[in-house]
Amino acid sequence: MPGLFPVAVIVASLIFSCSKKDDGTEPEQPYQPHPYSLEIPYGFPTQLNIPSDNPLTEEGVALGRYLFYDGRLGGRDHPDSLMSCATCHLQQNAFECGTDHPVYTNGFTHGINGKPTPHVMLPLFNLVWNSNGYFWNGLVGPDNPDEHYRNIEDIVWMGVVVEHEMDSDTNRVRELIQSIPGYPDLFEKAFGSRQVTMRNIGRAVAQFIRTITSAESKFDRYLRGEEQLSPQELNGFVLFTTEEGADCFHCHGGSGNPLFTTNKFYNNGKDSLFTGPYEDPRDRYHVTGDPMDLGAYKAPTLRNIIFTAPYMHDGRFATLDSVIHFYNTSLVWSPYIDPLMHHIANGGTQMIPQEVSDLKAFILSLTDYQILSDPDLGPPEKFPDEE
Repeated sequence: MPGLFPVAVIVASLIFSCSKKDDGTEPEQPYQPHPYSLEIPYGFPTQLNIPSDNPLTEEGVALGRYLFYDGRLGGRDHPDSLMSCATCHLQQNAFECGTDHPVYTNGFTHGINGKPTPHVMLPLFNLVWNSNGYFWNGLVGPDNPDEHYRNIEDIVWMGVVVEHEMDSDTNRVRELIQSIPGYPDLFEKAFGSRQVTMRNIGRAVAQFIRTITSAESKFDRYLRGEEQLSPQELNGFVLFTTEEGADCFHCHGGSGNPLFTTNKFYNNGKDSLFTGPYEDPRDRYHVTGDPMDLGAYKAPTLRNIIFTAPYMHDGRFATLDSVIHFYNTSLVWSPYIDPLMHHIANGGTQMIPQEVSDLKAFILSLTDYQILSDPDLGPPEKFPDEE
């Protein structure tokens, strides 16, 4: 088929000529972001919740860190109306509000318009290992039929629009971030386009959040053979991981689950009534429709729990001592109690005072002070328009 040869030559020459700039130089290749190397700590799961369409990159994480701390993420730029993710999720409190927040009272937050959040918050660390759903009831998770409520990326836009947080709208946010010098360049480096979109804002913030990991507690060093637990802490560890003792491990894991949460949902015996005025539209039942999920909420991680008071979904317990006392003597039976609450018939574990003290000592060994001051997780020295 000799007649095809000249055509092929012409096409090839056209392709070659189109691949050159007007000045004859080679065009710049599209920017390729650099993969971010997330170190998996010793003993931690290897299965990560990283969507295939939003892999971790150096550029995406860097952009997400800026946005996480930038008060203009709410679509406002007046100094009196700035609100960011970090407004409530304080690094010094393990990315939780804590009871010493300069604005919020005893851990109870409210949105920019003063409307209180329906529940106390959950911390933002080690979320890259959570694939069971987010929030106290798991509303945002892989099983949600609405594709807009499935992962951390979606939580970002939710925080922007809900009344009890930033009370803004996505167009307002997108337009403001687009107008800030430096941000379009960062979006191009991270996602290949200077056009700011809410989708890419969510993707960037989610990337940064997935890098917030906590794995440097005394107990972690014990598992790595670098430090020994005290006799009291070791006894507390035994109590924590046995049904005859404190029986914590079914919901909060143990040495085989260093996250210290299963990320699952339980009715843990706080109440006996779950209908009428006692009904909570944000418990697990209102996600699954299963009556056995009435009064069920996520088991939060026990890591860094000293910084994350108040406790339970409604913040009813102000101190760790009161939480341990509840599980020891004050469990409340209901038809919806989780079967793993093995001590419900006795109203609690009924530990003696020394055992209570030992259990608390072990739980405190899960405190990671490094996360509180890690500069890579803290606010940037300057924002893009200040460089």
